[in-house]
Amino acid sequence: MEPLSALLGAAGFGLGLAADRFATRWPEHDEEHPPGRAVDWRTALTALVGAVAFGLLPLRFAGDPLAALIFGAWFVTLVVGLATDLDQRILPDLLTLPVIPVALVYALSGANPLVGPEVVLAVVAALAIPAVLFVPSIPFGAGAFGIGDVKLLVAVGLLAGGSRALGSVVFALVLSGVVLLVLLAARRIGRRTYVPFGPFFIIGALWAVLVR
Repeated sequence: MEPLSALLGAAGFGLGLAADRFATRWPEHDEEHPPGRAVDWRTALTALVGAVAFGLLPLRFAGDPLAALIFGAWFVTLVVGLATDLDQRILPDLLTLPVIPVALVYALSGANPLVGPEVVLAVVAALAIPAVLFVPSIPFGAGAFGIGDVKLLVAVGLLAGGSRALGSVVFALVLSGVVLLVLLAARRIGRRTYVPFGPFFIIGALWAVLVR
């Protein structure tokens, strides 16, 4: 599996680079996020995440080509979503909505190795986790917790299963807290700076799937 892992890792790296460049043009940008951003740290991060995710994919699902195919396709949407959220703070419906019905059918089929017979738990996680995070944010107005994040977390629950979905969110929240503290200490952001949480949830989802 090592040659395949290296090959897919290189492909994931290329996907991350291409996704970053693609995100500078799509979806349509506004005045706050003008198109044509130069290569920067977001490019490097997206390429690194793509390389690690796809490099570990064949090792995680060795002997289960269907799982490798489905999760690989999902990883493509996650890497592109990471790029768009880092570039203009948006997770397009085209990347999040189509995943949900596929994930539900895959879970109900019993073929998803991360869900197995615990389909009800996966469905509960898919509904409860985004609701618990979104509902308390409503009083803070639009944008406090993105609808794109809600759709992303629904798919995480259905594909990763209940316990892994919860673990992914905990991982994402801890990671975001550490990163925000570092950025605040370095005075790169202020207390009122808007920081998208989608990238943290995406990295958390990848961690939950790939780490046994």
